Amino acid sequence: MQELSRLEAQVEPWQEVRRRLDEARELALLLQEEEEDAEAYLPDLEQELAALRETLEQLEMADLLSGEYDANNAFLQINAGAGGTEACDWVTMLLRMYLRWAERHGFTTEILDQTEGEVAGLKSVTVRVKGRYAYGYLKAERGVHRLVRISPFDANRRRHTSFASVDVVPELETAQEIAIPPEELRIETFRSSGAGGQNVQKNETAVRITHLPTGIVVQCQNERSQLRNREFAMAVLQARLAELRRREQEARLAEVRGEVRAIEWGNQDRSYVFQPYTLVKDHRTNIETGNIAAVMDGEIDSFIRAYLIQFRERAR
Repeated sequence: MQELSRLEAQVEPWQEVRRRLDEARELALLLQEEEEDAEAYLPDLEQELAALRETLEQLEMADLLSGEYDANNAFLQINAGAGGTEACDWVTMLLRMYLRWAERHGFTTEILDQTEGEVAGLKSVTVRVKGRYAYGYLKAERGVHRLVRISPFDANRRRHTSFASVDVVPELETAQEIAIPPEELRIETFRSSGAGGQNVQKNETAVRITHLPTGIVVQCQNERSQLRNREFAMAVLQARLAELRRREQEARLAEVRGEVRAIEWGNQDRSYVFQPYTLVKDHRTNIETGNIAAVMDGEIDSFIRAYLIQFRERAR
């Protein structure tokens, strides 16, 4: 029944678009015959066609999301790279960009863990993005994101280049979860970082889990309950192990096929240039725009769409 509901949910929007297209076609034919009424109804027809075009683009985007985990929630992690304080500030800027994008698309977000920079910004942050196809969309954002701007932290107003890496893994559903033997885990608790004074955390509610065979470390400290922090940390660990297995499988397939190809495009980054000109360019797809303000406000769908189309073509 769940599979039937899922298939119906995929078919019904296309049927609705077809019905609206038929109605628009009939109206257009009617206006051709009734020229006197055409001028009054033409704006309504143009508005409907524009809405249908937008709906079709959304449906075509959904058609690109057919991977095993594409419909799942996602864990988004941003880490500061080279650039010191500037890189930490860049993490904060990227975090805002993704939160605004998620808001635009009706996704809910929850910050699970964050480590503050020594001067400003964040060294790292992990966000849970909840909603259908959250992972399918956000997987396009994996990679190294480069910032070029005049640093507000430089008294000499020099131009700086800094980097941040973005990693995205799917949140696994119960049926997809990977069994992890308890002896492979090292679980530690510690006090959550936060404001001092009366608000200082006195209980060890934060949780850090290390997967000993792989060395993967995850932690969560934003929930007040140690149990909730542990649940979220385990969910992130499950997701990272699943992603590790996927990459290993792709590597084995590439070896069998005798092909030399990248397992992921994480080394091909996107550049955001603020000075001396404004430009955002994705080096994987060559999609670019000069409206950097809109991009930083969450308008990144053109980059995501181009990546998904390229991903589908290369997978064939």
